[in-house]
Formats: sequence, C-alpha cells, structure tokens
Amino acid sequence: MSGDGITERVIAGVKTELVERGRGRPILFLHPGIGLDPAAAVLDRLAAGARVVAPSHPGFGRSELPRGFTTVDDLAYFYLDLMEALELRDAVVVGVSFGGWIAAEIAVKTTERIARLVLGDALGIKVGDRESRDIADMFAMTEPQFNERAYADPAAGRRDYAAMPEQDVLTVARNRESLARFGWSPYMHDPKLKGRLHRIRVPTLVLWGESDRIAAPDYGRAYAAAISGARFEMAPRAGHFPHIEQPDDFARRVLAFAAGQGAAP
Repeated sequence: MSGDGITERVIAGVKTELVERGRGRPILFLHPGIGLDPAAAVLDRLAAGARVVAPSHPGFGRSELPRGFTTVDDLAYFYLDLMEALELRDAVVVGVSFGGWIAAEIAVKTTERIARLVLGDALGIKVGDRESRDIADMFAMTEPQFNERAYADPAAGRRDYAAMPEQDVLTVARNRESLARFGWSPYMHDPKLKGRLHRIRVPTLVLWGESDRIAAPDYGRAYAAAISGARFEMAPRAGHFPHIEQPDDFARRVLAFAAGQGAAP
C-alpha cells in the first residue's frame, strides 16, 4: 500500500504509521478492523476541506503493538496521547466500525480536544438481550461470506491475494489478528460503554450504511438513541464500510457536519 503523506511518528513511545493530508480544522480518522489504506479515496476527499490525520491503530498496518495493549480502552487512551502530542484541538473525530468503537471510548472519557464526533457503523455496545446477536460473527465467516454481509456490492471487498505484494498480504493478516486481540471477548463490545454514552456532550452524527448486515441499521439507531442529541443518518448504496463504497457521499456528510450543519445536543 502506498500514498503520499505517510509518516512514522513516535506517540507515547509507540511507533505509529500515520497519514497526514490537507489543511484546516483537524479530522482524526479512525479506521475499521480491516485496516487503513493510505490510498483510499475518502482520505483525499476529506483532505479537500480539512487537515486529515489518519493513524494505523497500534497492532494494525505498520504501527507497533505494545505488549501491554490488550483492550480498546488501551487504544482510546493512546489516542488521547496522540491528540495531545499532535496538538489537535477543536477536532472532528471520525470512526468507522471498530474505529467507531474506539472513538466512542475516547469521547466518554473526555471531549476536551473534540468539537464533533462522527460514528460510522460503529461497533462497541450491546443493544439486544443476552440471547440476541447484535453483531455478526466476522471470525466465523469465509471472506466471500463476510463481503456479502459487509458491502452493498460484495465486489468492493474482494482482494486478489496472488497479485498483492507480500507485505500487503502480511498486513491483512496482522490486521485480522489485532482485531481478534482487541475484540474477541466479549465479542466486539464493551459491556460498560452503552451506559457511559450519555457522557458524550459534543454534537454527534451516527452514520449508517443502509445495506449493513454486520450490524444492522436498528443497531445504529440504538447507538444514536444512547447519545444525547445525536443525529442518525442512513448512507444509501453502502454497507458496513460507507467510507469505502461511497467515499464522496461519506466525506460530504462529514465535512458538512464539521462545518456545523447538524443538530447540537
């Protein structure tokens, strides 16, 4: 994977792969469990109207994984350190899927440096009863089965591993391993997070792909309902990763919300 604006920073002692593009108000983009593609169109679209800071989470991409990092809580505190180290203020934090879970965990701790929050098909909470599965078991699926549920058009998620550089294939495997490390048990949620979402006191947009069959739109509505004043929007022609399938629409919604075109709590 390649793309301009890729740097390596040491954040709180952790070597971190980082994409930085654009100028203006900072957008901290937190990628899903499938990883961050520095060449993703959405990064350029967002950078057209803001300063985009898009790290690979510790353990993902080429970012170092500290031995003591075992929970999403660890990642949230890491990002608080990163925002301080990079002097990000009045930031818009945008998280998709697993990255949305991290974003929510950050925001319930403090919004001192956060002006607005965007949760795209975010994971991290339990909304159904003990016997109900809120989030599809991604580790029990073959890749074609996953693509069928994660994308409006499954072709958007297909990879030709035989044609990929070896380093990129290793990165795919490393991302999956780290996703399991942080989200295996309890599966893809923090039992305490839902009860803490009321602590988020910045304008919040919950954006959901209408064809998401990993975490259905009703899960997204429950997420939004737990955050005071949160705005819920559906993203057409998109599944669990709207930033990949509809990068123009996703960036347009984020930049509009960042500019204040959304309801405040």
